[in-house]
Amino acid sequence: MANSMKSATFLMESRLAEAASGDAEALYDLGIAYSTGSGGIDVDLIEAHKWFNLAALNGSEEAMTCRAEISDEMTAREIAEAQKEARAWLSSIERRAA
Repeated sequence: MANSMKSATFLMESRLAEAASGDAEALYDLGIAYSTGSGGIDVDLIEAHKWFNLAALNGSEEAMTCRAEISDEMTAREIAEAQKEARAWLSSIERRAA
């Protein structure tokens, strides 16, 4: 059990690092992880929407589809929160790059 948690943590950390560089596939993978609860992560549709939104901004058509699908299960407030978190994440990446 501990090893699977360590590998899940490593996978998430590596995908986050790749996502920070604008890797659409990494962003999409994070959306999948949060939308399905894979890798030992709790399902979190707000986080999933955020990552799918960021992947879509980087050209992922699959992410656009997934974002639309999970939006049907979310309230307008949850979608607004996900969009706010996506903007905040982009801001933090831009500050680090500056």
